[in-house]
Amino acid sequence: MSIRFRQLQAFHATYETGTVTGAAALLGISQPGISNLLAQLERETRFKLFERVKGRLIPTPEAGVLFQEVDTVVRGLDHVGQAVTDLQNKQGGQLQVASQHAMSFGFMPKLIAQFARARPDMSISFQSQYSSKVQEWVMSGLFEIGVCETPQLYDALDTYPFRVEMELTLHPDNPLTRYDILTPALCGSEPFIVMGPDHMTHRRTREAFESAGVPWNTRVHTHLFKNMLSFVQEGMGVAILDPFMLAHDESGSFVTRPFAPAIHMDMMVITSATRPLSALARDFLALLLDEIGRVIPSSDAPGRLLPPAAAR
Repeated sequence: MSIRFRQLQAFHATYETGTVTGAAALLGISQPGISNLLAQLERETRFKLFERVKGRLIPTPEAGVLFQEVDTVVRGLDHVGQAVTDLQNKQGGQLQVASQHAMSFGFMPKLIAQFARARPDMSISFQSQYSSKVQEWVMSGLFEIGVCETPQLYDALDTYPFRVEMELTLHPDNPLTRYDILTPALCGSEPFIVMGPDHMTHRRTREAFESAGVPWNTRVHTHLFKNMLSFVQEGMGVAILDPFMLAHDESGSFVTRPFAPAIHMDMMVITSATRPLSALARDFLALLLDEIGRVIPSSDAPGRLLPPAAAR
């Protein structure tokens, strides 16, 4: 038996529309073409598919059984064709992004939502985690794009590094808000809410106080910038925090000031160096790098040159 898919399509369309004319219009081929395909299928199956009753084609019992099997195949291929069209138009597919915690509160969800507006059929996989885990996920192929802190743990990553100047964050009632710029000398007696001692912002802030010869009063230790902000809002002290998170926090009850010397956090956007990015991911990567560049000074922004797909 040598049944061709076009024959099954003609049968499926005729069964659903009830006429050769309707099937021809649905498939965009001529009525004689439909009739010829149906005749070919009847020869292959060795049973009659339709009886003509008052101008309509009534399926035989055998055709009813065949339709149940053919329906799944034909609709399945239609879905495949639509998926291909969506991918060609960059409307479908899946966006896979992972981010360290600070940028996952506000910044990344808003950027992904902006990207998704023109792609209603796109599915999204987004997770926030510690930077080491984000690198591991991108390395293993679980996510195409990651945003994390340095250092780079795996050689098989393409990186787009950028540097973020942190902001000193205070409760609005804190007397230090009267200063335009804050220094270790001005903050000598102020309790600080800090990340753990291994975090780069902890080390760099400690070095700034040591260089100034001022004791550093650390009161609360925690592991997320979002938690640090909550303690600031409760009046527990001040904190060196990430501007991406602060810019998208709508809870209020805090003010920010520059800190001198500047405390920086080194970050990077990462992709796999061993697997090509999907067209969807390449478009989002370009948007992400541009948006980061809008938030931080150009000298600290990530590079904009994306690797060509053929070179990956």
